[in-house]
Order: sequence, then structure tokens, then C-alpha cells
Amino acid sequence: MKHIIASLALVSFAGVASAAVDTYNIDTAHSFANFKIRHVVSKTAGSFNDIKGVIKLDPDNLANSSVDARINVLSISTGLAKRDEHIQKPEYLDAGAFSEIQFVSTKVEAKSKTQGVITGKFTLHGVTKEISFPFVVLGYGNDPWGGQRTGIEANAVIKASDYGYTWGQKVGSPVGDDIEVNLLIEGVKQK
Repeated sequence: MKHIIASLALVSFAGVASAAVDTYNIDTAHSFANFKIRHVVSKTAGSFNDIKGVIKLDPDNLANSSVDARINVLSISTGLAKRDEHIQKPEYLDAGAFSEIQFVSTKVEAKSKTQGVITGKFTLHGVTKEISFPFVVLGYGNDPWGGQRTGIEANAVIKASDYGYTWGQKVGSPVGDDIEVNLLIEGVKQK
């Protein structure tokens, strides 16, 4: 009898624990993957404006959280259409062959209720590598349409050469190897 009561208590506790994780759909209209990369002696900046995915977020323990996100490479915007078309060509992003960037988390280390480090599988240009980067939960709130939202910001630096791109490795190349990434993500809570 004690074993049955203990088992019921564990099942009940597990149900309560899993209920604390909220699921948010990434709001494409309010989410951006911004980047900066060296160009000659300065930097060029841009964004990918089509991000989709799901964030599972435990506001009481970020370690229980996870992310599955995809970025449409064709949604690149640098403020100049001719440059966007050039960047999508095979010598740079090769968007025709690799039209999606993906990140699937494998672990979240909570530093506080609003900050942590997320680790996961990052796929770019057909190459998957494990990366880790810090993030901040900017907050939670109600939107004007009766929904609930969360905001997240994350920053990382990746090397293009780690993903098979060689432009930054060429002597005299006007384009650098380091890509600074700033993610501004807004999620809408599933009902």
C-alpha cells in the first residue's frame, strides 16, 4: 500500500511539475535574427525576418525550458535588395541549396529566473554543430489581442568557417569569418 501511495504522489508531482512549462509559438512578425559581419574595414548588418518555432519555457526553473527554431535564409534583409540577392548566391549563403537555419536545444543551464545559457544543435549550410550561448528572458505580459507573450534576447558569435564557408579564410577577403548574432524573439503562448 505504501508503494502505491508513493507512486501516486510521484505521478501527481510530475503532473504539477510539467504543468509549469508554458509553450510559446515564435511570432514571426515580432522576432528577428540580427547579424553583423566584417566588411573590408567596417561591418555590415542585417536580419533574417522569417523565424518559426516553439519555445517551452518554465518561468520558475529555466533549466526545464527548450527551443526548436527555424530561420528562412531567403528572408535576409540588409537594407539593399541587390546585396541581399548577392548574399544568397552559392559563394556566400547558398540559399538555393540550404534555405533553412535550425536550432534545437539539448540543455538549458539556469543562472537565475531570467538568465541562462542554452546549448543545442545548430545547423547552417548543411553542417550541424553543438553551440552554447547566453540568453535573457525580457519579460512576460498580456498583448492587446487577449494573448500572453514572452520576450527573449540572446547573443552569440559563430565562425562561418565552422559551417563550410570559406570566404573569411581567403587572403584579402573583404568579408570576415566571425558572425555576431543577436536574437530578439517574441513568443505567443499557446492556449
